Amino acid sequence: MDETKKLPVPPLVFLIVGVLAVSFSAILIKWSQAPAAVLGLYRLVFTFLLLGPFLLTKEARREMRALRLRTWGAIALSGLFLGLHFIFWIGSLQYTTVASSTILITLQPIFVMVIAYFTLNERTAWQAWVGASIALIGSALIGIGDFQISGGALWGDLLSLLGTLVVSGYLVIGQHLRGEMSSMVYSLLVYIFAIVVMFFYCLWEGYSLVGYSGKEWFLFVLLAIVPTIFGHTLFNWLLKYVNAATISMAILGEPIGASLLAYLLLGESISSAQWVGGAIILSGIWLFLRTQKRAATAVPDN
Repeated sequence: MDETKKLPVPPLVFLIVGVLAVSFSAILIKWSQAPAAVLGLYRLVFTFLLLGPFLLTKEARREMRALRLRTWGAIALSGLFLGLHFIFWIGSLQYTTVASSTILITLQPIFVMVIAYFTLNERTAWQAWVGASIALIGSALIGIGDFQISGGALWGDLLSLLGTLVVSGYLVIGQHLRGEMSSMVYSLLVYIFAIVVMFFYCLWEGYSLVGYSGKEWFLFVLLAIVPTIFGHTLFNWLLKYVNAATISMAILGEPIGASLLAYLLLGESISSAQWVGGAIILSGIWLFLRTQKRAATAVPDN
């Protein structure tokens, strides 16, 4: 794209920074002793404190005033999905390894495709379905391998898959609403609703929201800054300079980076089932994204 000339360094540098940042997410969560919902809550609270002032700008206020009631309902539903994603996925790391949890989360494009097929009537090439099937076979191998280790590890895999499913709903809604507002306004409004969801979930579960050590508060802030702002927010910003397929391909590096960091910092080893299943998943996702990219470039501009 022509806009890449405006960047001070090649986009690849920012992609590497983003992948490394999101790879630290599971590590920071593993270091914390706080409940999953509390981690997710404060991750978004501190992210909103840092980025929320954007909603006070003239452009953002104009966008929000133009939103219809139906759109606000969709944003609220998206916030529910995002809140549940943090509860499920962060919770999965209490039971299974970083490798299994992060590899399974890469199934996100598959779930997005299925949800969009049934809700937005989006059609997908048969080659993409083949890639999806390959990826699902890989996830089944990981599940079988983890079940042989312990039932708890399999439960962690299921939580990761549930987290992937609900975050896919969040992404589909975002795709549906992107013509009505900017990605930053959408993200920040969704954060507000997700914060409310996790706040009441914490109250319902009886989790304490105060009394954590300085180390825990430091981890809360790091989760907001490193994987959220320098990871996902950076990827959203990069969409101005590279296409979505490039971002999706880059994010496939997260399980690799997270698994290596888990080995170095947590002493977690990778089982043969995780190696084989992970390779199959990444191969299937690669085929899926490659097919989607070809289909997108084949559509003529009107």
